[in-house]
Order: sequence, then structure tokens, then C-alpha cells
Amino acid sequence: MSHVNIFSGRATRYLAEEIAESYGTSLGEVVISTFSDGEFQPSYEETIRGNDVFIVQSTHSPADNLLELLLMVDAARRASARRIVALIPYFGYARQDRKDKPRVSIGAKLITNLLVASGVDRIITMDLHSDQIQGFVDTPVDHMYASSIFVPHLKKMNLPDMVIATPDTGGTKRAAAYANFLNAPLVISFKQRSRHNQVDKITIIGQVKDKNVIIVDDIIDTAGTVCKAAQIMMDQGAKSVRAVCTHPVLSGKAYENIGHSVINELIVSDTLPSKPLENITVLSTAHLFADVIKRVHNNQSISTHFEFKTIL
Repeated sequence: MSHVNIFSGRATRYLAEEIAESYGTSLGEVVISTFSDGEFQPSYEETIRGNDVFIVQSTHSPADNLLELLLMVDAARRASARRIVALIPYFGYARQDRKDKPRVSIGAKLITNLLVASGVDRIITMDLHSDQIQGFVDTPVDHMYASSIFVPHLKKMNLPDMVIATPDTGGTKRAAAYANFLNAPLVISFKQRSRHNQVDKITIIGQVKDKNVIIVDDIIDTAGTVCKAAQIMMDQGAKSVRAVCTHPVLSGKAYENIGHSVINELIVSDTLPSKPLENITVLSTAHLFADVIKRVHNNQSISTHFEFKTIL
């Protein structure tokens, strides 16, 4: 049987080390040489011939993270790896899943094309912004759900009068799943934008008075929407507002916005690196990814990881 090698790009090494430890191995040795003009080249410092190679790298900004992943996949293919799996905790460019206006790219489709062209045999990722991206690529995609770590955490909190809320109508399906598993009412936020990263108006649909609100989202970027929604909910009489987010992109003034907001706690996963902040709680995904690596390598079913997906 082939051996498993787990490698990491520079962007997500902190998570890759935890995944390897949880799997019961050490992270593979790879050197990424950088030339004076900024060009870089990965080199595997151990044999991977005939092995299952798992490359851990989120494709968040800058674009070098994506290019680094593609080069590592190409290097593994040329080193005769038996199977190459791109483990992408955060799949960047997933918000570009369609033409929302004339003369724009569909970035998510382009990224999947690049991954396949580089030599990827399989993709493992978590909480894609749009589920249909799985259909953009002809190789197998194992789409994990962070609900499997968030739902147990929220249950342990045992908050009375809990309601689950969406930051926008696009997240209604996801929030409805959480509401179902937690046996809590659902509240919907309807937002209107004039341009990207700027919210003009938010309308709350549902009852939040005297409730402990949990806002559920897959990505928090500038945190403008979630902070504004939280403030409106508190103004309408909510006892407290917390937010759950899989991918803490947290760009621009996000940390400042969260720090100055009425949000009691922001609960995130470690698919992206985040700065320590008093009201930010980070939950590890390492054990989940390590188990999926083990199952993929042994050709076992991973359907047990979809138990929180039944109504998504």
C-alpha cells in the first residue's frame, strides 16, 4: 500500500502541522526557494514516488498562495506521486461563482481549471461559498462542513433563548440547518449594497427581542455587515449577539470593526490565520481534516462527516 505524505505551503503551515500531528505523522520536508525578483520554486526534499501526497494550502490573498499551491502540485506530479490531493481549507475566489454583471470573470471556475491542469487528482475543502463550485471540476471534491465543529460547540454553550440569524439572505440555507440542529428559531437579515464591501441598509426579519442571537456565516471579510447587523439586533432588544464564521478573512478594518462592535464573541475556525483578539475564539479543524486524509488514503467512506448537512 502507498505511503501518505503531508506537505504544506507557506500560507497554512500552522494548520498543516496540526493536521500531520493529528494524523500521527510529521509534516513533509519541502523547500521553497525565492529568487531576487520574487519568483519562487518548491522542491520536495524527500521521495514521494508512488505515494499519496496531500498538499495543505488555503488560497487567500495574496495570489502567490494560489501559485505556490499550483507549483507544488506540478512538482509532485513530476516526482511521480501516485495521487495528488489539494487540501484547501479556504477556497479563495469562491465568491466569483457566476457573472453577476456583464464583462466579469468567473474566477472560481478558472481556479478549478488551473488546479486540474496542474495535476490535482482530488480536492478537499471546507464550506465553499457556493456549493455548485463542486460541479466546476471533473475531479472528486470532498466538501467538508464546519458545522461539525461549530454545532457541538454551540450546544455546549447551552445559551437560553437562542436564535440563529443570517447576515444576509444568501446565508439562509446554512443558518436554517444550524437552527434545525440546535432546535432554535431563525432570523433573517436582508441587506442592500451599493458596491462591494459596503452595506447601505439592513432589515431584520424575525424576533430578536430578549434573545441570545447567533449570526452564522461562511466568510467574514471587512466585518461591516456582521457588525452592523449585530448593532441593529441589539437596538431591537437582543440580550446578546455572537457570530460564527468558518473563514475569518478579516481584511481592511475588520479587527477594528469587531473590537468596537457589540458582538460578544466571534467564533471562527483555523482555515485562515487570525490575529488574537479578546472576543475571538478559534476552533481547530485539524482533527477533521486528518480523519478525512486517513479515509481518502484507505478508500473509506467520509459520509459520516456530512451528518450536519442533511437539510443544507
